[in-house]
Amino acid sequence: MSTERITTGTERAIIENMLDRNREALVATVRGLSETEARSRFVASLTTPISLVKHAAAAERIWFQRFWAGLDESECDGYSKRDEGTFAVADDESLAEVIAEFERASSRSREIASRFDLDDTLDNPREGTVSMRWTLLAMIEEFARHAGHGDILRERIDKPLHARG
Repeated sequence: MSTERITTGTERAIIENMLDRNREALVATVRGLSETEARSRFVASLTTPISLVKHAAAAERIWFQRFWAGLDESECDGYSKRDEGTFAVADDESLAEVIAEFERASSRSREIASRFDLDDTLDNPREGTVSMRWTLLAMIEEFARHAGHGDILRERIDKPLHARG
């Protein structure tokens, strides 16, 4: 990880640092995989290493571009519907392209989030009234969970069950 962990400072700095570290942890689960390995599927869902990163990019857009910035879907820099399509990776998309997409979406999220105070709120049809603080914490939770999924998938790729003895 390149983002140094901070344990003191303002609440915002600590929250944003934790979010960035979880973003990086998720990407770390796919770095060095071949295109075939990145698409390895071990579960019935659409979850693969590459699809976790693709989904995270969509989550960034859903929460920051669509919800907080109020952009229309056509104004977003990629898929931004809340459905299983967030996990869909086209056959011609490379792992490097999906990582770059996530990093672009994350950068845009940082810029959008910076326009709001932690206590600023908006009404969300699913969650009710949410604050920017809640959104940032929800993204920490989301990316930590998916980095854990990625760790498990990576373990399966790096050390297949038949090789464990």
